[in-house]
Amino acid sequence: MKVYVTDEKELIMEPSIKWAGNPNVLVAVKAFGLKATVQVVDLQVFAAPRITLKPLVPSFPCFAQINVSLMDKPYVDFGLKLIGADLMSIPGLYRFVQELIKDQVANMYLWPKTLEVPIMDPAKAFNRPVGILHLTENNLPSHKTRVKLKNLNPEWNEEFNIVVKDPQSQALELLVYDWEKVGKHEKMGMNVVPLKDLPKDEPKFLTVDLLKNMDLNDAQNEKQRGQLEVELTYKPFKEEDMQKGFEETLTVQKAPEGTPPGGGLLVIVVHEAQDLEGKHHCNPSARLIFRGEEKRTKPLKKSRDPRWAEDFQFMCEEPPINDKLHVEVVSISSRMGLLHPKESLGYVQISLSDVVSNKRINQKYHLIDSKNGQIQIELQWRTAE
Repeated sequence: MKVYVTDEKELIMEPSIKWAGNPNVLVAVKAFGLKATVQVVDLQVFAAPRITLKPLVPSFPCFAQINVSLMDKPYVDFGLKLIGADLMSIPGLYRFVQELIKDQVANMYLWPKTLEVPIMDPAKAFNRPVGILHLTENNLPSHKTRVKLKNLNPEWNEEFNIVVKDPQSQALELLVYDWEKVGKHEKMGMNVVPLKDLPKDEPKFLTVDLLKNMDLNDAQNEKQRGQLEVELTYKPFKEEDMQKGFEETLTVQKAPEGTPPGGGLLVIVVHEAQDLEGKHHCNPSARLIFRGEEKRTKPLKKSRDPRWAEDFQFMCEEPPINDKLHVEVVSISSRMGLLHPKESLGYVQISLSDVVSNKRINQKYHLIDSKNGQIQIELQWRTAE
């Protein structure tokens, strides 16, 4: 058997099928007002089909349709008996029947003609689209929309604020993924919008085609992948405006006395979380791990939208430029003897290099392994200078 691997969501197999047997098959033949019963004996079938399972989906049976084609004319051999006599011994009849069967089957299923057998509606399988927004030349985390279930025409209507450093060189990447709870998310399409094309202080409505990638010469981009409608507004501001009205201001308190020279104080404020979901219970607590040290917020019982507003401090002898903060929301059952006493509600890994350079970041992060869960965390890097 040959198995082909492609970049599409499909599995292609080319088995070699050989079958021989002596079945007891009776065929009723009617011609010119006469009826006769013919027995089929010594049946042999040799065929080389191409079987394509596509598209591959995350739901059982893991494919939505079976396509079957023949790569060559099949070989079919059998005998016919009428009242005990071998009809295939009649001169010329054997070859005529052989060629007739080959031609009829080939006309229907010889490649590129296919027999299509639908198994399930693919729209019911690919039904978890999520949008990702990422600004190029920016190390800050991407923004993620909510996951829309059972919908291939999602309407998010969500708003995001992103700081732009250089509108002449930066671009906004728009990506749509098929969200998977287990395993890798499958990219459904993408496109890029250069910020230099946006007018100042005026909303611009765009309808962009979703592409496989941004290589215009790639033949895969000819496939229709849907469209994305977005509204973009570029609002330029001056540096002094950041301290007056923008949330991510650079003004932070100084580190306390006794801070190691060249080091600083990392302050983490866990504000709140939203849209948490637990399979068995939802008593959320935020767990922080930094350089092997672990700290936790207090647990809040039966809350999908907890508000902790707790801050934690880590004294550092050197800036955490290459470190990451691990934040996980966990739920612990208050009932004894429960089969699932503890479960994770999602997590996020936050790179700390940006907070060292920006001094302060206050942002919502979408939780990995959570449908729509978000957590708002404020990071501050305080130095003695």
